[in-house]
Amino acid sequence: MKADLHPKSYRLVVFKDMSNDYAFLTQSCIETKETIKWEDGNEYPLIKLEISHTSHPFYTGKMKLVDTAGRIDKFRSRYAKK
Repeated sequence: MKADLHPKSYRLVVFKDMSNDYAFLTQSCIETKETIKWEDGNEYPLIKLEISHTSHPFYTGKMKLVDTAGRIDKFRSRYAKK
């Protein structure tokens, strides 16, 4: 395996699904400026997610419309008749 291929800055990070407030703690090297106080009383970096396995239609079996910041308007402006 190649030396120095993977980052060395892995740390505990909280990922939070904003659509249903589900959060989990795992290791990651992603950069963030936000933090959150976890159940154990410690403060960890926070990554906000739009969809996780608890809200994705494939895993839940329920269809759910998630409109993220004007996707419909972006589509209409791109394919509008000129």
